[in-house]
Amino acid sequence: MEQRVFTKAAVMLIVFLFMFVTSQWAWSHDNHGGKDEHTGSALVEEMLKLDGVFHEVVSGVALGDGERVHKALENMHGTLEKTHEGVRSGTVSIPKNKQNLKEFVKLDKAFHKELEALAHAAHENNQKVMLVLTKKLLDGCVNCHSKFRN
Repeated sequence: MEQRVFTKAAVMLIVFLFMFVTSQWAWSHDNHGGKDEHTGSALVEEMLKLDGVFHEVVSGVALGDGERVHKALENMHGTLEKTHEGVRSGTVSIPKNKQNLKEFVKLDKAFHKELEALAHAAHENNQKVMLVLTKKLLDGCVNCHSKFRN
């Protein structure tokens, strides 16, 4: 019984965080007339992919459907490398705290490592671990956006 209450509360928290993160992204995106000053950059492409991925991840975790979570995460393959290549070449920049680009790269690498851990938990269909990792990843989204997004 306690496990079920914890799981329901955790799922509700994840859904709330996800709604907050996506609404913040949409608000910021809409306030730029539907355009971001970095439109077309690998970072924006990665964020757009991540937005769609998390819709599926949150639903999959809530339903205990590891296969759905794992399949959704496959869409993220190659995004880290593409974004970091853009950072190296100068085609990707961050809107806020540009002097902390190295910190951004470090956070992004850690975020992708957590995505890999989530994919592993999903492969094992371990709902408890998927729940913990999804919350941690969404917290990372909020943290990164507060540091590097206008």
